[in-house]
Amino acid sequence: MSDALSYLQKVRPEAMQAYFSFLREAGKSLDPKTRALISVITKVDKQTEAGFRQYLKRALREGASANEVLDALLMAFPTLGLTKILWAVDQVQKLDLPEFRIIHPAWHDAASAAEIPATGTLRLECDGRGLFVHSGTNGVRVYDACCPHKSTAIPATGVDGGALTCPKHGWRFDLDSGQCSSGGDRPLAELEHKIEDGRVWVYW
Repeated sequence: MSDALSYLQKVRPEAMQAYFSFLREAGKSLDPKTRALISVITKVDKQTEAGFRQYLKRALREGASANEVLDALLMAFPTLGLTKILWAVDQVQKLDLPEFRIIHPAWHDAASAAEIPATGTLRLECDGRGLFVHSGTNGVRVYDACCPHKSTAIPATGVDGGALTCPKHGWRFDLDSGQCSSGGDRPLAELEHKIEDGRVWVYW
């Protein structure tokens, strides 16, 4: 929150309360993802870097895909103009969020099949991407090592038996299913894989 907004809340609390009530009422029929996308557009219009980053990540947490964010910006072209849209894309690129990386899907040679434990989890790096390869009750599963909350790279020390905990905000995941068991509501990103000629191949 800006210093000016904090000031107005202190000296004109009734007016500001009415203003925020208006905003809540005006958006009550919108789902959280749509509200967040609209907020992204307003922050781009004002070119407010901190606000843009905040609401961009909120939109992603609420289920918006990278393409939906870009479509929202492009659909707002009549009011934003190309300069502000390019400013927003610059901000996205600085954040280096996995959802916005330009990737040409391919099979990646991740590890020797012999490295995969009969029961347990292996943390590895493959072509610049962190992965967890887990062997459990549902067979072998491969997950992106980025936490779906804030894209934090979860280290090997986050593994605790059949669970994985992100050190930044404590989101905890069940490695047999990839589902978040506490702290949040988004699952780990599971990646397609195959075991061929004694190697573990992962597709992304």
